[in-house]
Amino acid sequence: MTGIDLARADWRTSRRSSGNGNCVEVALLDATVAVRDSKDRPGPVLLFGREGWTAFVNGTRAMPDTD
Repeated sequence: MTGIDLARADWRTSRRSSGNGNCVEVALLDATVAVRDSKDRPGPVLLFGREGWTAFVNGTRAMPDTD
């Protein structure tokens, strides 16, 4: 996936984020989900197709809590 314009992406963090800066930001685009490190906003961005993102989120929800 190349050539995606992220200039007007609406970046969001999780409501469960503690606000300490150690989180990721997600932007929902047409057919793509963009993910970046909140501490390195101009840095690299991971791009997922919607199905891949859904599988990732469902997989993390199924993981046991390690707290």
